[in-house]
Amino acid sequence: MTSRAIPDTSKNIPGVNGMPKVVVTGMGTINPLGLTVNEFWEGLVAGKSGISSITRFDASNFRVKIESEVNGFDPVNYMDPKVVDRTSRTIHFAIAAAKEAIQSANLDMSKESPERVGVTIATMTEQGYVVRGWQIFQEKGPRRADPLFITKSSSSAASMQVGMLLGATGPNNTVNSLCASGTDALGSAANFIRLGYADVMIAGGADASLNPVSLAGIDILGALTHETDPAKASRPFDLNRDGFVYGEGAGIVVLENYEHARKRGAPILAELAGTGWSFDAYDSTAPVPGPEAHAMRTALQTAGVKIEEVDYINAHGTSTKLNDACETKAIKMVFGDHAYKIPVSSTKSMIGHLITAAGVVETIASILMMTNGIIHPTINYETPDEECDLDYVPNVARKAQVNVCLKDSFGLGGENCCLVLRHLNE
Repeated sequence: MTSRAIPDTSKNIPGVNGMPKVVVTGMGTINPLGLTVNEFWEGLVAGKSGISSITRFDASNFRVKIESEVNGFDPVNYMDPKVVDRTSRTIHFAIAAAKEAIQSANLDMSKESPERVGVTIATMTEQGYVVRGWQIFQEKGPRRADPLFITKSSSSAASMQVGMLLGATGPNNTVNSLCASGTDALGSAANFIRLGYADVMIAGGADASLNPVSLAGIDILGALTHETDPAKASRPFDLNRDGFVYGEGAGIVVLENYEHARKRGAPILAELAGTGWSFDAYDSTAPVPGPEAHAMRTALQTAGVKIEEVDYINAHGTSTKLNDACETKAIKMVFGDHAYKIPVSSTKSMIGHLITAAGVVETIASILMMTNGIIHPTINYETPDEECDLDYVPNVARKAQVNVCLKDSFGLGGENCCLVLRHLNE
């Protein structure tokens, strides 16, 4: 089956005129380049790789030898040891990133109406916990089952824990659209604000699904790199790319109604101006450019942004043969010849693919580029590919004013979500 272009129907999508403007007022992250937003930014500008050899488990029988781990992270620095014992690594990442985001937003819950503050965090089901629970059941029987198995293993656990930490009693949910989950969570949370259900949403993604079973399955699918040099393992858009690097981490942002943020004197970092969703309805693993282009167009339309106003595209950029070529086609379907004038770079070249956390960590990277006037590079770009012929900001960071950014996220299985971010001069 050959891919086909999907007609541009985004003109039929209503914009957000008349709805509250949604802004980002705080950010937090735990990822392979650092345990704070500042550490993350320093690594991005330097073109540093956070990718390493596998140390979390014995990989001697695996063809894959590379992953993107979070190092130096101690959860007891962020939460009570009792919480650490009762929750997973995913939850630890989410809480740590949420605390940084809330602090940077100067959000004081004692001054907020708790029912007007909500949480949306994208995660995976706790696969490792499910496997361990089954092993205990098999070895010791049903009387030794964990009574909190459902709440601990549920993908909603991160949102629940962050909500309880804050005492936030507004909307609380989770989303999972695999690789598009992080941006999906931001777009969904923004709609809670636009539709009047909340003034503030703590939103993002957390993922610690890096385990032997997941790694083995994705490798058999053929999606992971077999490169043995960690520094060269992730090479988006390069001719010699051979797969993505599985990673872990979290990114959380504070989203607010613009007027609410101004009233409380919050730092306004960027506007989340538009969101576009689509579904490939094509294949459970292979992407198709038409629906990806539709998600981009819809994000631009809901933001009220023309294609010539886009200064930068933060790519999904996984470093797989199919994804990078497909994304390039989709960009050209949306922007035409103007696509060759827009810088495009992949954060995954430095941190690998953080799965459900990827989109939001990359959104944080995009906001940092807008704030600092520097576009981070796509590292390891050495050999051009005729199917990937755009400006990928190869290897070295570039000074540039970014007022409007398009953030792409395309999920394995065909669930797509794109965001438009706009710099506000506050």
